[in-house]
Amino acid sequence: MKFTIQRELLLKPLQAVVGVVEKRQTMAILANILVTVNNQQLSLLGTDLEVEMIGRVDLVQPAEPGQITIPARKLFDICRSVPEQSLLQFVLEDSRVVVKAGRSRFVLQTLSAIDFPFFEESPSAHAFEVNQRELRYLLEQTHFAIASQDVRYYLNGMLLELSEQQLRTVATDGHRMAMCTMPLPQVTDFKQVILPRKGVNELLRLLENTDDVVKVTLGQHHVRVESATFTLTSKLIDGRYPDYHKVLPKPSNRLVTLNRDDFKQALSRVAILSSEKFRGVTIKWLEDALVLEASNPEHEEAEERLEIRYVGAPLSLGFNVTYLLDVLNSLPLGDVRMVLGENDNSILLESVMPAQGVSLYVIMPVLL
Repeated sequence: MKFTIQRELLLKPLQAVVGVVEKRQTMAILANILVTVNNQQLSLLGTDLEVEMIGRVDLVQPAEPGQITIPARKLFDICRSVPEQSLLQFVLEDSRVVVKAGRSRFVLQTLSAIDFPFFEESPSAHAFEVNQRELRYLLEQTHFAIASQDVRYYLNGMLLELSEQQLRTVATDGHRMAMCTMPLPQVTDFKQVILPRKGVNELLRLLENTDDVVKVTLGQHHVRVESATFTLTSKLIDGRYPDYHKVLPKPSNRLVTLNRDDFKQALSRVAILSSEKFRGVTIKWLEDALVLEASNPEHEEAEERLEIRYVGAPLSLGFNVTYLLDVLNSLPLGDVRMVLGENDNSILLESVMPAQGVSLYVIMPVLL
């Protein structure tokens, strides 16, 4: 195996692949990436046995085909450290790879490509195409609500749902729920899968804000997202996601409309004096004002008033201010609508004029 490539062309796919490789490994070969040269194309593959990432780049200069595994972090550090616009030359000599860049020379130990683990192919029952901008938007709008190390393992991932002519993502940690829906005319059947947190995070790193199309394939145990330059395969979480429809508050005429930035800034100011442990803020709905209050164990207090029009009995509920700010950071500029549930057990937040897909957020109150 022998090839030459410009530093910048190698760095981008290498960075994506190295992100999948865990620093602590149970198998030595998992600290390596599989480097393959074939038909004037270089492919880099990394895996942690849960997520598999392949980066591809075309080679301009003539290359000798071959396949070997190289230590991922060391190769990445070498690539980052050499001067910009450098030409990197790779030559496989026996069981070592020699990397040359200008006056620099590095020799890396390798492991055989034969022992490198691959994901087993699973039957692909569903496949569709979507542009990167739309898929990225769906993930961005909901990923922050994924649970972290919850005993209900299915909450440690994101629901990806195909239904009639639409694509939807849902995430919840039991205290809040985020949901975003995009039209997808080519979808005609129904399918639900649960993407693990790491798979979602890696996709967010890869997907760009462009109209370039990616192909998404949903198998029995894996999801695969493929573009011209990368292929990401992730195991799915085996489980049944809770019925998110039951969490949505029933339609109510108790609603208020607020400017997103005004609400966000008022919450941020009040949160300064909230309890560091509970991050609690009290929201009071009055006829002509929305009152935000916070206090802490040092008996310090903060209050903000926002003008609103509200029809209904006065109401006071406590919320985790971090959950509210996460939602407001995700919603587009403009006005947001806050709807109170019938039993005062949750609020629903949504944009009055959604930018792309339709996003809904449900937040449960807390006792303060």
